[in-house]
Amino acid sequence: MLHTDAVTGGRGARTACDDGGLRSAVVVNPVKVADPDRLRRTVNDALAAAGWPEPLWYETTVEDPGRGQTEAAVEAGVEVVFACGGDGTVMSCVSGLVGTEVALAVLPQGTGNLLAANLGLSTDLAAGLQVAIERGRRLLDVGEVDGHYFTVMAGMGFDAQMLAATSEATKARIGWPAYVVGAARHLRDRPMRVSIRVDDRPPVRRRARSVLVANVGRLQGGIRLLTEAEPDDGWLDVAVLTPRTLGHWLSLGWAVIRGRGRVPRMEVFRGRRVIVTASRAQPRELDGDLIAPGRRLRAVIRPKSLWLCVPQPERARDLAVDAERAAERGEELVEEARRE
Repeated sequence: MLHTDAVTGGRGARTACDDGGLRSAVVVNPVKVADPDRLRRTVNDALAAAGWPEPLWYETTVEDPGRGQTEAAVEAGVEVVFACGGDGTVMSCVSGLVGTEVALAVLPQGTGNLLAANLGLSTDLAAGLQVAIERGRRLLDVGEVDGHYFTVMAGMGFDAQMLAATSEATKARIGWPAYVVGAARHLRDRPMRVSIRVDDRPPVRRRARSVLVANVGRLQGGIRLLTEAEPDDGWLDVAVLTPRTLGHWLSLGWAVIRGRGRVPRMEVFRGRRVIVTASRAQPRELDGDLIAPGRRLRAVIRPKSLWLCVPQPERARDLAVDAERAAERGEELVEEARRE
């Protein structure tokens, strides 16, 4: 599936053939960037080498982590928005693009970016640029929780506890394995009592450590938790994790790492509307970014509402197909731009 037409409408947008490339904008979180000047040079030069015009640049702020800047870029008539930052920046850009014809491209700068992991991009700037330039597009579903959107997964319980327990300094030093350190602090916490209602089915009650509502199935480090989850099938996949002992955690983790079809201590449901209600307020997260704790997590699917730049445009369960070759081509592009 390819989507390379220019945005049309009352924004004065141009087609790609007007200037040989697509109009774009970069929404960057300056806190996540070690050398902003070098980043700007690399992006501008690489896009110029590909025949694209110079992008618009927007910086996020504490007050607006990216949604307002993305909406301004859409109003300016761009066709691609590069989200350059961590999970929070990407999620904010998604919120500004849902329901538009403007595509999202990820230039990961944060540690352990979930959408970048599902695209196989890791923290590879050159790969992110190349994926956008090659114009592979996929029209994805998006999940919605209380007016906020997620592309990967929403969670209540252990996964959010792990995020809260992982320091930014540790993530900056060792990368995504820092989450393992955060997870170890909460392995022995008591489970939460939850009621899970999927669509109009009767609720099920569990003593769970974590409930994940997923659009795609890949976790930090590229580990695939939900092998059947597809990003554009119109369904949310709900994983209920119920380990109670360290042995349970080890068997669950080993099964996930080995890619087994059946994972012990994990139940999976599927639906379009999911309501998770806990007996007490629990930590919650969207796409790896913490949101306010609460007793309820209500998620619905917004089918085919976000254009995403992907390494492989054909329909495939795994968004990361061809990511390594795209990265190689991206490095060549960046080197060519530097030489010029």
